[in-house]
Amino acid sequence: MRELSLNVMDVAQNSVRAEASLVFITVEESDKSDFLKITIKDNGCGMTEEQVKQVIDPFFTTRTTRKVGLGVPLFKMSAEQTGGSFDIRSKLGEGTVTTAGYVKSHVDMTPLGDINSTISILIRCNPDIDFVFTHSTDSGSFTLDTRELREVLQGVSLDTPDVVEWIEEFLKEQTENICGGAEL
Repeated sequence: MRELSLNVMDVAQNSVRAEASLVFITVEESDKSDFLKITIKDNGCGMTEEQVKQVIDPFFTTRTTRKVGLGVPLFKMSAEQTGGSFDIRSKLGEGTVTTAGYVKSHVDMTPLGDINSTISILIRCNPDIDFVFTHSTDSGSFTLDTRELREVLQGVSLDTPDVVEWIEEFLKEQTENICGGAEL
């Protein structure tokens, strides 16, 4: 994939298919320490140890609409090609945690891409699922937690156009704050 944000979308959609009601997406990056770490954690149905071993195989998928599953293997490859790391931990009935670590300065580093649009799309397309997105840099961090939005909105759906617009603006403003005035 040409942007890591697309890998995030793919893994988060796996969480949705695994019947998660809560998905944490964390992006931690540091120019000073030369790393980028992406973690996606869900409370979905989880996987057996055998499924965890199989999930990095591009010829394994639980989907019936196609014979291959490239999302997780490509995510793993993108991390490891930078000298980084990749890990999936899962427990049946409890959920899954997927973590990809990158060396930012490596010549094969895939750009993060438009992570804000990815988060906005995930929320808009899955308004009944809660997402907690945290993004941190050397300059600070912010969190968008849809559980908090639901409390304030008192029954207004997260896919309502005004709510979607607010989410997009919030993500843009907060990203500018932690990235020194420039969106990634």
